[in-house]
Amino acid sequence: MELRTLASGSSGNCILISHNGAHLLVDAGISCRRIVSALRLFGAEPERLLGICITHEHSDHISGLSTLTKHYRLNIYTSPGTARQLCYRMAGLEDLLRPLSPGQEIETGPFVLGSFPISHDAAEPMGFTFSAGGKRAAVVTDLGYVSDQVLKSVLGAELVVCESNHDVEWVRSGPYPYYLKSRILGDKGHLSNEAGSALALQCARSGAHTVLLAHLSAENNSPARALQTTETVLSAEGFGSVTLAVAPRNEPSPAYEV
Repeated sequence: MELRTLASGSSGNCILISHNGAHLLVDAGISCRRIVSALRLFGAEPERLLGICITHEHSDHISGLSTLTKHYRLNIYTSPGTARQLCYRMAGLEDLLRPLSPGQEIETGPFVLGSFPISHDAAEPMGFTFSAGGKRAAVVTDLGYVSDQVLKSVLGAELVVCESNHDVEWVRSGPYPYYLKSRILGDKGHLSNEAGSALALQCARSGAHTVLLAHLSAENNSPARALQTTETVLSAEGFGSVTLAVAPRNEPSPAYEV
């Protein structure tokens, strides 16, 4: 498998998973035009996508979904709760929805698509795992804390897209109003650099060779800060050989092999 982020951050999120000419998207939080341009750049025609996995209904994960599915009528894999929210917000999606309960696995093309519940302030948010060719990748962002179920689902994945959203002290000392600080730092908010690095370490211990830090806050983090935090933790525990990178905010990442 190969994985690329097309965008990552509070302004938009989209990931491309590929294997032997088959492709899936995770989220569609940037414009349809940007998604289609990136897909064609990487030889993935949008009309041939196997589908789109939607983690939850926040706008930075679905802003391009309505136009994309209007043009290409793609399967949408998401939780029942998120499916209901999408139908409230967008017309014409009902026949495209392929709901799966968090914890359920399904096959689509060469992929085994796994799902797991996460704690975030959305209707029924999920993370996803992707297995093909004897390899497994996991996408785990937009969660307030790492539950036992999250760990059980992602451990053993060779590649992990891991949230590293904010520096806690930057949030606390920053200009955000109290309610927004509480949301970010709460159990239904986002993982800090420290929490993300702890998850990355658990994954490295279970065999992950690549960790891609994702969903960085533009206001409360920096790529250098996120990278330094996780790099320090992994190196201290003897996992300095793990490939570690930060997903770019507004452009596609390189391809990472699983």
